[in-house]
Amino acid sequence: MQAHCAGKPGAWPDNPWDHDHPVFKVGPGERGKIFAFLGGAGVGVKAATTREVADEWLHRYPGSASVMAYIGRSGWNDLAYDGQIPDDELLEAVDESYRLVVERLPKKLRPDGWDA
Repeated sequence: MQAHCAGKPGAWPDNPWDHDHPVFKVGPGERGKIFAFLGGAGVGVKAATTREVADEWLHRYPGSASVMAYIGRSGWNDLAYDGQIPDDELLEAVDESYRLVVERLPKKLRPDGWDA
């Protein structure tokens, strides 16, 4: 998952809270925005722009998808690495999270090739 995140145009790892696993951001330095929270048990992603749409993950994968603490109301979900969610769907979820986050960046901060 780290390699997948790092392969995104303009993506870079950060560890602002000294956790065991990094977050991945896109955008320059202090203006960079998180698109993936990596963890030992799963990944946190921006699943949708609304909570209602993000809840589709909860219905499809009960027990493996959950609302992220603190930021879940904004459409963020935790997706578990427990084998219930296929690997290709986890990667697609990260791709969608990246897209949603980059689209919200000012155009001058968006990395070259992000929409390729």
